[in-house]
Parts: sequence; C-alpha cells; structure tokens
Amino acid sequence: MFKSIQKRDGRVVDFDPNKITEAIFKAAQAVGGQDRTTAMELTLKVIKYLEEHFKGTIPNVEDVQDAVEKVLIEEGHAKTAKAYILYRAYRTRIREAKSELMDAVEEILKETHRENANISNSPSAKMLQIASAASKKYYLSRLIPPEQAEAHINGDIHIHDLDFYGKTLNCIQIPLGRLLREGFDNGHGYIRPPKRPSSATALAAIILQSSQNDMHGGQSFAFFDRDIAQFVKGADDNEVYQAMEAFIYNLNSMHSRAGAQVPFSSLNIGTDTTPEGRMVIKNLLLAYERGLGRGENPIFPNIIFRVKDGINFKEGDPNYDLFKLAIRVASRRLNPTFSFMDSSFNAPYGTEVSYMGCRTRVIANRRGPEISEGRGNLSFTTINLPRLAIKSGHNITKFFKELDRVIELVIQQLLHRFEVQARLKVKDMPFLMGQGLYLDSADLKPCDEIRKAIVHGTLSVGFIGLAETLVGLVGKHHGESEEAQQLGLEIVAHMRRRVDEACEEYDLNFSLLATPAEGLSGRFVSIDRKEYGVIPGITDKPYYTNSFHVPVSFPISAYEKIKIEGPYHKYCNGGHISYVEFSAPPIHNLEAVEDILRYMKECDMGYAGINFPVDFCTKCSYLGVINENECPSCGSVDIKRVRRITGYLSTVDRFNDAKRAELYDRVPHRLLERE
Repeated sequence: MFKSIQKRDGRVVDFDPNKITEAIFKAAQAVGGQDRTTAMELTLKVIKYLEEHFKGTIPNVEDVQDAVEKVLIEEGHAKTAKAYILYRAYRTRIREAKSELMDAVEEILKETHRENANISNSPSAKMLQIASAASKKYYLSRLIPPEQAEAHINGDIHIHDLDFYGKTLNCIQIPLGRLLREGFDNGHGYIRPPKRPSSATALAAIILQSSQNDMHGGQSFAFFDRDIAQFVKGADDNEVYQAMEAFIYNLNSMHSRAGAQVPFSSLNIGTDTTPEGRMVIKNLLLAYERGLGRGENPIFPNIIFRVKDGINFKEGDPNYDLFKLAIRVASRRLNPTFSFMDSSFNAPYGTEVSYMGCRTRVIANRRGPEISEGRGNLSFTTINLPRLAIKSGHNITKFFKELDRVIELVIQQLLHRFEVQARLKVKDMPFLMGQGLYLDSADLKPCDEIRKAIVHGTLSVGFIGLAETLVGLVGKHHGESEEAQQLGLEIVAHMRRRVDEACEEYDLNFSLLATPAEGLSGRFVSIDRKEYGVIPGITDKPYYTNSFHVPVSFPISAYEKIKIEGPYHKYCNGGHISYVEFSAPPIHNLEAVEDILRYMKECDMGYAGINFPVDFCTKCSYLGVINENECPSCGSVDIKRVRRITGYLSTVDRFNDAKRAELYDRVPHRLLERE
C-alpha cells in the first residue's frame, strides 16, 4: 500500500486510511447509517482502487476524494455518496472562503475598500473592514440559504450590508425629544436632561453617535426643530447659533464605529412655526451656510427641509422666509434637500413623514402606529434589473416572468434575515433597544428577543438600472422614448404590486426602494460584462444608472427630467430621490431653484435636491468651482472637492471607481422654460 498523500498546499504527508473510514462513516450517519464495519470495508476498496491507478506516484487529496465517491456509487451506496459529495462541496466552499478572505485582508491592509465613501483609511477603518470581510464570508458560506447566497454571489441580487447580516438593523428615526426630556444612559451612567440649547445639541450629537455604534445604516431625527425648540426658551439668536455651529462641528469630527466614520446623520426640519422652532431652523441653516472653521463645506448632517402648503411654501405662510433661507443655503452648500409633504403619498400623513439623506422613507405600518419616530428600515436587497433584460432579450413577457422569480427570491431572503434579526437580544443593541429608541422596545428586558419591536420596521426590495433595462428591452431609455417611459412605469408598478402582496401574505412592512447604489453600481455591471460582454447602452460603462433615474450623461432640461422621474416616486414607498444638476452653485439664481422645487412638487415628487460642484482650497480657503488641478487664488493643489453620492455628501477622493466614473459623466441640466 502506498504510504504518502499530497496535501492541497503541496506538502507530502503520511497516508492515514482511518480518515477515509471516518469520512464515509459520517456520510452514512447523515443518511441514517450506523455501520462502521461497512465503512472500513469500503475504505479497503478505495485503497485498492488507488493502488491500481497510482502505481509509483503519490495521489493528492482530490484524487482520494474522487475515489471515495466512485467506490460509494459503484458499491450501491448512492445516498451515502450524495451526503459525502455535499459535505465535500461544503468543505470546498469553506476553504475558498478562507482563501478569498486572506486575499481581501491583503488588499484592505494596503487601502480600505471604497464601497462606502463615509469610511476613512485609518487603522481602525482597516480593522473594521477586515472584520467585515470575514463576516461576509461566514454569512454566505454558513448562514444564508444556498440559493440566496448563490444569487448574491453571481450578481442576480445584492444583499446590502451583508457583513452586518445577523448582527443588527439598518436605520432609525430617533425619538430625540423624549430622550432629551427624560435623559438616557449610553453605557456608563445616566445623562440628565439639558437646560440650554448648547447642552441639548451636544447630547443630540452623543445620541447619534451612540445609536450609530449599534446599527449599520443611518441615524436620523424626525423632528429636530420641534425637539430642540423646548430647550431654547429664553435664549437669544447668538446662543442658539453657537449651539448649532458646535453641533455641526461635532457631526463632522466625532467618529463612531471604533473611529472608522462619522455618524451618518440626517435632520428633518421646516414645519415648526413656534418662535423657538423657527429660531432652531434659522440658526441651523445659518451655521451650515457658514461652513466649518475655515469655510469648508460640511459633510454631515444631511438636512431635509419639509415643504408644506400653509406652513412654508407660499408667500404669507409663517415659515416661508425659512423656506427661502433653505433655498439659499442649498444653493451654496448642497444641503438641505427638500421633502414634499403635499405629494399624493405623503399628504395623508400631514407633516409626519420623515426622510433620511440616503432617501429612506418609513411611514406605513401594519403592526402599529403610522409614525416615523422609533422606526426604520431593517434591511434591503437589490435586484439586478439590467441582467434580467439581457437574459430576456426583447421578450418582455419573459422579462416579467424572470422578474417575478427574483422578487420572490428576495422576499424569502428578507424573511430569512428578519428571522435572524428577530432572534437578537436587547443586550445585543444596548442603546438602540435598551434605551427604548425603537418603538415597543422600552419594556423589553436585556435577554428578551427584539421581535416585538422590529415588526414596526421595513423590509425593502430595491432595484437598480431601470434605464439600462429599458435599453435592453426596447432599445431606448425613458429619457429618449415615451414607449420606454411607459414600460418603465409598468415595471416599477409591477414590482410595487408584488411587494404589497408580500405585505398581505406575511403581515410585515415590505416596501419598494429606489436603491441608493454606491459600491453596487459598479459591482453588478462588472459581473454582467464578464458574463455577457460589452453591450452598447447597457454594460458599456463602469456603472449602472441609479434606481429609476434618467442617465446622468443624457442631455435633458431640468423640467423634462423632473417630469419623467416624478411618477416613479409614488411607487417607491421605501425611499426615493431625484436631482437636478447645475454646473456651478446657483447662488445668484435662487428664483430658478425655487421654481424647480415648485415643479418637483407639481410632478408629485416626495424627496429631491440640487447638485453642483463645491471645491475648497485647504491652503487659502478659496471656495468655488475649481476646474483645474490648482487653486486659481494661490496655486495650491490641495483642493477638497465635495459632491453628492447616493444622497449624502463626500469628497471625491473617497468615491469608488464606478461612482467616480458616474461623476465625470454627469452633465448639467438645461434651465429651459417649463413645457
């Protein structure tokens, strides 16, 4: 009998037949067998086979495993053979995952991935991403059902925040007012309620940071103006301004997640008409307009200004002056963005609907009150629409059939993740659940499961690349063709119907999300180009167009773009956003910005913003559009370029390659008269 075997790493070691016996016996046990003697007899047959086929040579591990499979099948042990094959495949996945993990770690140690532009390149960020890579491999190989894991790996779907799959939730609208009134404990002792605006905003920053450390997505205040207003009674404008300025400084410098990023923070403001609420809104906007210490554009917070007839939208409304101020600040600093409370789908809730800078919207609730506070998105998964179009050719019937199949797969995956999340304990999220931030979590004990609370959250089915999908199906995207536009609306409406059916079937808050694709925009097209080649209008650029947007490179007027994209907002109840692109800050054309916002409201949009370049010289503090590599004022090359990426702001150096390519393709939208 031969005495050696070659391992996968090339080492030659002593051959041990007992390992074959043990493997066969375990496979037999998996299908109900208990006979070790039979396993030993089969081992002898395997050895005989190897001796006959490897005379004078040393077999490797794969050779031995192939021999085991062959003998099991030929000797009539088909069930045992199947169990052995499945176990062998499982072990292969584990080895590949370990190998891929080591490769990923090697790359991360050079520079962190740019999947999220809010992640720095610091040592703590590197450690976070190494842990992230390990978590992804674990969940895909050991926790997520194989069909769902394979769909993610091959690019049919994308499970967002996969590294946090079984650890926590996505995002929340924090009940700031209650926490400030009652005080809270973020781990080392009770924090008493504040008495002055500066203390209130300092604690608000701490609350955002504490919540961010418990979650993987965004942290938002649904009614920042109202909740801070109670602490500014008796204060003057100067005191409130100083509090807001310090708050903005904190949110751009106070890191969370072990120092890897600042909190992904959003503030909803605009509808508090009390003197104190107005003072909060005004001074927050003025402090944001002033910028950071040397005039730099703040990255956070995302500010969302609620627009509402009778409150701030028309001359004579009590907060119309603040709406005008919001337009001025947005035209200089990119923030605030604007949410429209009078849209057909927001109007039934008055001024209750709150958004996040990434576009998330949570309001309808099958399991409790339809409010924003104390609720958020639990997780979301995105469908690769362009791939379905490629596979379907021009057969639209086939496309919808495939779409239904993938939607059902995503719904089952979201249900699987929900069950994993629901089994988490309050102590796993000590601030989020332990301090009662999530609706119905206040009376839970540390070892209780969080299911009772998270039934109020949403499970979102997302989509990307509608434009490329339409090119694949009818040869043109919705900016080029009315036929394509009608088909686009039919596709998104169809998805919404399927999502609503899932709500009824499972009594959970499923929603349809216009995905904020960042790293994903390049990932999907890279996989599809490798499999299907370069297809004009579909896989011929490094990214897929975000959600239902008209392609960023397509020349179109601002009003045409708004008219085309507006009808999609009502279908995407889990979140949506549209933009108009300017070539420079429109600070000297505020009337045009206001008219654009009014047209957005007319076209039934729920959430929107304006984009333009914001460049800042870190040497001389020059602020403006710098088209060259050098500052026009001092000649420095140290220029910070701020742009919007999937809803929030970041510097261009943190954009991944796909989003950078998309940025360079963006063309300004023409400001023509309304049609």
